Amino acid sequence: MPESIASVADRKAAHGYDVGHVPDSSEHPLVLFDGDCNLCHRSVQFLLQRDRVGRFRFASLQSQAGRDAIAAVAHGDLPDSIMLIRGGKLKVKSTAALAIARGLRFPWPLVSVFWLVPYPLRNLVYDWVARNRIRWFGKREECWVPTPELRARFLDADER
Repeated sequence: MPESIASVADRKAAHGYDVGHVPDSSEHPLVLFDGDCNLCHRSVQFLLQRDRVGRFRFASLQSQAGRDAIAAVAHGDLPDSIMLIRGGKLKVKSTAALAIARGLRFPWPLVSVFWLVPYPLRNLVYDWVARNRIRWFGKREECWVPTPELRARFLDADER
């Protein structure tokens, strides 16, 4: 069972690691996304518009803040995929997408019906879209900079 983010942060701090960017994900789940991908960027914009209470926090997979958060909860190779860290647990691919949708306002939690589909089948579809996302939606040439109101929701805002 993975350690909580707070305990990993305490352990890393004791060994001299910079843990300033590692969040406590129990109150504010962290969405990690591919910062170069237009589909991922549009997905973050979609979430920002529908998460008006500011529940979710964000960081790109390429940022130091994103890498630190992932290192706090996982080891080894991880997919280049949307990820969600909530309560010290990491969710990836379709499981992350469904868990994020569940955290939004109505009607988005209704997509929870797809939890009934076994994750290997869900991930087949997810992987097909992921393999083609750059070809279909393109790649970002410049980094989007959040507005001052949104900066606090991005762990990697200082890296932009």
